[in-house]
Amino acid sequence: MIRSELVQMLATDNPGLSAREIERIVDTFFEEITTRLVVNGRVELRGFGAFSTRARDARTGRNPRTGETVDVSAKRVPYFKPGKEMRARLNV
Repeated sequence: MIRSELVQMLATDNPGLSAREIERIVDTFFEEITTRLVVNGRVELRGFGAFSTRARDARTGRNPRTGETVDVSAKRVPYFKPGKEMRARLNV
């Protein structure tokens, strides 16, 4: 599912809301998750899962096209851990 499909599904399920209102709701939802992760926070949605970040150390990588070694700097990457209920539904 892509973002526009999510918006369309919400619009179908909530005919009392305009498309503009649903867009704002979806934008706010994703923006709040992103904002929390930027400050090293954690977002937990019970029954769904938890979003957090993980640190990756600096390393030496390799350019696959040329084979040349490249220094890759340390960075933080997003991480998602599915909740217990989601795992149970996926493994029925």
